[in-house]
Amino acid sequence: MTRSRLIYWIKIIAELGKVRISLPIALSALTGYTLQTGRFDDQAWMLMAGVFLMSCSSGAINHIQEYQTDALMPRTKNRPIPSGKISLKGAVLVAISFLIYGAFILIANFPLIVFLTSLLTLLAYNAIYTPLKKVTAFAVVPGSLVGALPPYIGWFAGGGDWMNGPIFWIALFFFIGQIPHFWLLLLMFGKEYTLAGYPSLNSVFSDNQIKRLSFTWILATIATAFIVSIKVLENSTTLFFLLIYIFYVLFSLSASILVKKDIQARPAFLKLNFLYLLMMIILIVDSLSRS
Repeated sequence: MTRSRLIYWIKIIAELGKVRISLPIALSALTGYTLQTGRFDDQAWMLMAGVFLMSCSSGAINHIQEYQTDALMPRTKNRPIPSGKISLKGAVLVAISFLIYGAFILIANFPLIVFLTSLLTLLAYNAIYTPLKKVTAFAVVPGSLVGALPPYIGWFAGGGDWMNGPIFWIALFFFIGQIPHFWLLLLMFGKEYTLAGYPSLNSVFSDNQIKRLSFTWILATIATAFIVSIKVLENSTTLFFLLIYIFYVLFSLSASILVKKDIQARPAFLKLNFLYLLMMIILIVDSLSRS
């Protein structure tokens, strides 16, 4: 196989595995691990690798589940299966390979609950959220469990208990944050969902109503970010940086709603995504600095 051909297939496999989503999920698991252990060691790397591969398997399974509807939407019609870059059988083999390697890493290196929680995350996405998308426009609410579980995977890997410590508040932050994340996507691509036959909030609410609802959930996300700041980062030197950005998001989006009577979906989407990333980085840095 030539080098160019190898790069071509790596890109296809990476797209099937939704690497841009799987990497933050692995980072979310690392957040839970460092919070519990205060370490970034060999086990942390193994955890990230296992969670990353499990998430890639979930992403590939999603491609398989939705390849027919993907072909109907301009945003997704060039994905590997509908575009013919890889066969359905080939995609299934990729998904199984991701799952086997990810499961092996987690089972071989951590307590069984770590693998089971990772598997539950996969099932929440592929067996609950994805099928529900075809039934109800509100599938994102149960589907938000996908955002809450990865920090618990890392927490369990470090030997943490279910409810003890700050992990509940962190998981709640990511759970609530998934909802405006999805609703802002609807503002950007809602018409494409309608083309594919998915029930969409665009058929229930107007764009302005969706914007106001999204803003409400953004405020809830910001509120939980404050709770995490107070309960987890109290007396931390990193708290200042997180609070600055939280206030920036709050005031910039509030001004947009109150003054312009509007919220720009893409800028709001990017600001929220950066908040999630910043939260994980600061929690990791703070946990390591305290050890």
